Amino acid sequence: MDTGFIIEKFILVAVIFGISLVVAMYSTYAERKVAAYLQDRLGPDRAGPFGILQPLADGVKMFMKEEIIPSSSNKWLFIVGPGLALLCACIGTAVIPWGSPMEIGGKMVPLQVADINVGVLYIFGVVSLGVYGVMIGGWASNNKYSLLSAIRAASQNISYEIAMGLSIIALLLMTNTLSLKEIVDQQHGWRWNVLYQPLGFLIFMVCSFAETNRAPFDLPECETELIGGYHTEYSSMKLGFYLFAEYINMFVSSAVMATLYFGGYNYPGMDSMAVWLGPTWAPLFGTGIFFAKIIFFIFFFMWVRWTIPRFRYDQLMNLGWKGLIPLAIANIIITGIVIAIIEKF
Repeated sequence: MDTGFIIEKFILVAVIFGISLVVAMYSTYAERKVAAYLQDRLGPDRAGPFGILQPLADGVKMFMKEEIIPSSSNKWLFIVGPGLALLCACIGTAVIPWGSPMEIGGKMVPLQVADINVGVLYIFGVVSLGVYGVMIGGWASNNKYSLLSAIRAASQNISYEIAMGLSIIALLLMTNTLSLKEIVDQQHGWRWNVLYQPLGFLIFMVCSFAETNRAPFDLPECETELIGGYHTEYSSMKLGFYLFAEYINMFVSSAVMATLYFGGYNYPGMDSMAVWLGPTWAPLFGTGIFFAKIIFFIFFFMWVRWTIPRFRYDQLMNLGWKGLIPLAIANIIITGIVIAIIEKF
């Protein structure tokens, strides 16, 4: 295998991994600032100008806290749980196309780690594995509240993965591909899939809230019932891994929504911009547009968290099984009928 290819992919992986961690780190700062704004407060403002260094202070605090492992826990699995949750959150970024191919030194470099023809299935597989980190951590803690929280997380993820998968089927009927790169390329300019699949997008977005355990679907961390949820017994950086995994999942979910439904790095007037900026800077501009879409969705996640109260558990299950799944099936049927009529006439 070409050494240059390996180095190129290694650098791309390192950059994406670094960006994911920085986004997760500063999402904690953004969350507190958004909450403060919505509640007419200032939020963090002590560490650095406007509190901009607060995430670094929190990171140092996490590393310096006492490391506690309960004596009755399964120590090996207790350590593995947070690491697995963070790993599954990070590897989802591998198949996301971050921009169109960029020219560097006369060579076209794709801004995607792996353009596999089953990219959508890969994302679903990684999302499914993520619940194991929560389940293992909750069970290994040997704490009834943590175990109950882990069971809640597993049942919630399974329930909403079904509706999420069904919402994607309608999109795949239109695109005829599982490759995320091809799905983005089909949305060139303004031809975004959300214009043709608004119901599918709405179902996918609601399921994304449930999959990332974000309010109003944060039942696994329901402090009024379960103390602190599946990470009740965790401290120091192991707790930090779980918190990081949640924010990286939110980042990846936002990137997937922007990729599937909002054109990814596509934007109106991109052809004239490519002529004006050239083959090196135009892809970077498209990547900037893509990140702007991601930031909007991350803000939306936070906005909803501080606006809508938490569901009861029976409401959560009813919405998933009795609401979203029938809607997703109806969306598939309608999409299939429309495609058949268009192809016939």
